[in-house]
Order: sequence, then C-alpha cells, then structure tokens
Amino acid sequence: MTEHFDLVVRANRVLTPEGERRATVLVADGRIVRVGDVDEPVTGSPVVQLADDEVLIPGLVDTHVHINEPGRTEWEGFATATRAAAAGGVTTVLDMPLNSLPPTISTEALEAKQQAAEGKCRVDVGFWGGAVPASLGRLEELWDAGVFGFKCFLLDSGVPEFPHLTTRQLHTAMREIAGFGGRLIVHAEDAGLISGDDWHSSRYPDFLATRPPESETTAISTLIAAARGTGCRTHIVHLSAADALPEITAAREAGAPLTVETCPHYLTLAAEDIDDGATQFKCCPPVRGRANAERLWTALSDGVIDFVVTDHSPSTPELKALDIGDFGTAWGGISSLQLGLSLVWTGARERGLALQDVIGWMSSGPARVMDVEGKGAILAGNDADLVVFAPDEVWTVDVATLHHRNAVSPYHGRQVRGAVRATYLGGRRADLDLPALGRFLLR
Repeated sequence: MTEHFDLVVRANRVLTPEGERRATVLVADGRIVRVGDVDEPVTGSPVVQLADDEVLIPGLVDTHVHINEPGRTEWEGFATATRAAAAGGVTTVLDMPLNSLPPTISTEALEAKQQAAEGKCRVDVGFWGGAVPASLGRLEELWDAGVFGFKCFLLDSGVPEFPHLTTRQLHTAMREIAGFGGRLIVHAEDAGLISGDDWHSSRYPDFLATRPPESETTAISTLIAAARGTGCRTHIVHLSAADALPEITAAREAGAPLTVETCPHYLTLAAEDIDDGATQFKCCPPVRGRANAERLWTALSDGVIDFVVTDHSPSTPELKALDIGDFGTAWGGISSLQLGLSLVWTGARERGLALQDVIGWMSSGPARVMDVEGKGAILAGNDADLVVFAPDEVWTVDVATLHHRNAVSPYHGRQVRGAVRATYLGGRRADLDLPALGRFLLR
C-alpha cells in the first residue's frame, strides 16, 4: 500500500538528536512520521529537496518573548511578533505576562490575551503567568489553565501594573508554586544596588555603572537560597553578569532546582563598542564588556547556562529616546526575535562551535527545560516544525527588512552569517503571505 504524506523533505544535512545525517523527513497530520534514508522512495506526496548549501533544523523555541498585546500593541503585537519569529526560524514562542494590559496574572487576563491573539499567530504560542503580590494564593488557578509557569521581578518591573515581590513574598510564591509542581522564572537584580531614575547621560559607561554586576549576583544569591529552602523549580532569566556563574554552578552541583538562560545580546554585543547616545543598545540587565561575554560563551559550552532565548522586548521609537540619546530616559529592551539564530550561529562559528550546539541552546534546550512537548527536535512523533537554514550565507541586517512592529535594532548594519530560507509549522510552510497557522499551546 502506498503511504501518503503531507510533506516530504530530503536533505543531505539534517540535524537530528543523534547528530547530522542525510535523511528524508516524512510528515503527516502536522507531525513527523519518520526520519528515513535520504533515498527512501516516496510517491504521491509533495517533496521538497534542499539545496547543497542548506541544512534542515528543528524550529527554534523561544521561551522569553514580550508581545505586549492587548494594551500596548503599539509596542508589539501577535501579528508582527510572530511574523518576525517565522522569518527567523522560531516556530514556538512563550509570551511574557507583563507589558500587556491587563498583565497575565489571572485566568480572566489569560483569556483576554488569547482572545487578542486569535487568528493572528504565525507560529505556536504559549503563555507565562505572573507572580505579583495580588496573585499570590491564586497561582494554581493559572497553572491549571495551562500557563507554563510564573514570572516575577525582584525589583521594579518598569510598569506599575506588574509590581515586584519582596524577599518574603518571593518565599511565599515559591512555596505555593512548589506545592503544585510549577516553575518560577525570575528577573534577578537587586534594587538596592541600582541607581535611581533621576540620572541622565548620553554615555553608555554611565548607564552601565548604574547596574553593576553585584546587582545581579546579590539577587541571584537571594534566589538560590529561596530555591534551596522551598524546593521550587527556579529559572534565572536573561543572565548578563558572568560573575554569578560560580555560585550558580555550585548551587546546581549541590542539587538546587535551578536553570538559567542568557540572550543573544549578552553574547554578541560589547559595552566597549556602544557609542554615545546609542540608546537602541539599552536593556536591563545591561550589555557588559567583551570579557564578560566570553565567560558566558564558556558557560554555555560547559552546560552551566542551559539555553539562549531572545528576551524580545520592543517598544516604540519614542520610548527608546533615540532623538535625545539619553540612557536615563530610554526604555530598556532589545528586539531580536528575527535575528537570534543568525547572531548566535555567527558567534558560535567564530569560536569553533557547531551548528548542533546552537540548536541545543535555542531549540531542544528550551523545549526540554520548559516542558514544551513535541518541540525542539526532528524526531518521529514530534510536531513537524522545520527550518531550512543556509549556514554559510552572509548578509547584513537592515531594520527595513525586520518584521517586528517598530524598526529599532542595535544590529542594524551588522554583518551576520546564516540565513533562514523557509520555515514550516506543523508541516505547512509559514509563508508570510498566507494565513496565520499558529496554535495556542497549553502546558
């Protein structure tokens, strides 16, 4: 009997969990049926033959994305963010609970966000809940509604409707979350070691001095002690300060339920290169020096840092204060959802690391750690989220070609290596001119 498949992809280079191989990937009903020999005979099914310079990789899983809709859709929205994701080879995103109005701190707010996203998503989208003082004691309701865990801040989040947790409230939240087996993800900076908002400067070193590495290391020490005391699964988001790595390593070796991520901007940008007034580079925690970045690369290679996600955190150009170049006034956030794969691959290649390493950090790693089922690997039974990637193609970033809502990027004019040529979501091409195909993911 002749088998029919919705899609067949043949390639001389396919990245599988067992390594790179020549293979045919056969897809039906949105899932990978099997990964067979490259010459496997197939009749009656559409076949895509990859070019010699192309590699088939699993779609990326970005578990740290600020989409901001509803409420601040002028900053970003589901249509534009997921369009950028598809163009950058990202097939799954988890949306952060803050910067939207209302923030995702209740089941009603989660429903409002899903309604706002309906029919707009070009990739699959899941959601984080928020742990704020008002939501403590009610977090299990959101967990049961399908969020992947809970985000909290240890200092002012930057938006008044998402207040931070005190140390006592942090312990309360972690005991509650541990009770039902959830996960807390934490923005770990210590407010007592950060300068206030009443300073202004166009010089990046002045901004960097306001958020020293100690602001991260101190907060992470607090967080590690709480994780040990409560047993709550705990994740450090957007690690910038490499000085925190020894304590993170020791805590993990001692059995603390701790994971950690970093971001492309901490790996590929350097404080030494940021010009006066270049507020498009501002993010919190900040981009630090070149030596710090090299330590992060080493920690990635050694497995101390679990994975890389973008922390895509957009705003309007006006909020970035580009006209006055004041780091004290500018919103802190970098948009790189469309660029993350090329940026990280460019840096990895320069350091003699393999594309398989990058896929581990940006696809299989976040899917595994954050329990995003059926994602992150070209494997029979998984969703057929596939990306055609040309690892040797060199191109220059131009903000005019980026699909996120506001054309602001610190990478404009930067030469990178590796281009996404096609993205398939559930075996169907995520063509930017076709209707949106994305689904909502529930834990």
